[in-house]
Amino acid sequence: MPASDAIEQQEQPWSPRRLRHSNERLLLDRLRASGAASRAQLARETGLSKPTVSSALASLAAAGLVHEVGTQAPERGRVAVLYAPDPAAGYALGIDIGRGWLRVAVADLDGTVVARADVRNRARTSAAMADLVVATAHRVVADSGVGPGDVVHAVVGTPGVYDAERRRVRYAMHLPGWGRAGLFDRMREELGVPLEVHNDANLAALGEYTYGVGAGSRLFAYLLIGTGLGMGVVSEGRLFTGAHGLAGEIGFLPFPGWRGPERLEDAVSGEAVVEAARRFGMTGPQLTAKAVFDAARQGQPAAARAVALEGERIAHTVAAAAAVLDPDLVVLGGGVGHSVDLLLRPVRENLRALTPLRPRIVPGRLGEDAVLLGAVATALGTARDMVFERRAAGAADG
Repeated sequence: MPASDAIEQQEQPWSPRRLRHSNERLLLDRLRASGAASRAQLARETGLSKPTVSSALASLAAAGLVHEVGTQAPERGRVAVLYAPDPAAGYALGIDIGRGWLRVAVADLDGTVVARADVRNRARTSAAMADLVVATAHRVVADSGVGPGDVVHAVVGTPGVYDAERRRVRYAMHLPGWGRAGLFDRMREELGVPLEVHNDANLAALGEYTYGVGAGSRLFAYLLIGTGLGMGVVSEGRLFTGAHGLAGEIGFLPFPGWRGPERLEDAVSGEAVVEAARRFGMTGPQLTAKAVFDAARQGQPAAARAVALEGERIAHTVAAAAAVLDPDLVVLGGGVGHSVDLLLRPVRENLRALTPLRPRIVPGRLGEDAVLLGAVATALGTARDMVFERRAAGAADG
């Protein structure tokens, strides 16, 4: 066997079975990262011998992890069979829990969403919200045609920070009762799927990195501006969450408000836009941030002043992030982030007056799907590992 076939095993002693396992994983990762390839291509790119590649592909195919997807006719020689990962080998579940909406999606191992649902979150208690999550997830899985046992991992995005030791969410200020212990244990049990819980801004940042404007950024900060204020930080493709999972909770920064000291979240949010518009003279029984931005586009003075103030406050937020993190990119997302056509100019102008630091500021590409797609991307990372380990072990035992 060529020396290039030997993959160093640092944690476990060498064995033929471990070596086969490592070679199969190497090929599967290559196919997933770069697309379909022939045996000859895989041998050239990985350094494995052609017999080793053929044996590994046969094992992966027997386990249902790869399949033939076509042929390639070279300039000379025989027609080559092309292999690719089988996206139906397993599925992942992504869940985005917000105060106004619940979004749920099932995706195959290629990341293609095969079913989703967006439902109004009208739950008035944490128990009712947990019931809504479970019922909606079950319905989406059923609508997808995927067998319940084929969904191997789930990720939930929620405001606040999940405390794994106490099994509860902290700091979810806008979801009353959501910090009760045991809620996610109950959801895990009723869904019957391993479930992780992550902060929504962190997942939105991963969503934009994987599917949106963050791709290729060395370090970027995603500002989730909606009901509240959150920030996700992605460095070299990895989330930075801090020592206790609290990195990015920028909304807790003190901010001098017009009525006295307040938190930055109280100044930079959809509710802050509405409050400022009312203070400047805008009226309406059910005034919303969207209504304020729409009025500002039409030249309504009070709305325009409120939007200008929001731009100034977002600039303070960006200045703080720039000083601490030195990002090359800042992404504006969330409900308020949808109105960047009005906000970008005042944010950039105020930032120039506040700091010499100049990160690039852009709107998010994923809109309201950022958290959901970040949950899907995170769940897929684990699901792919789980499917490989289960099926490869089953094929070896068989």
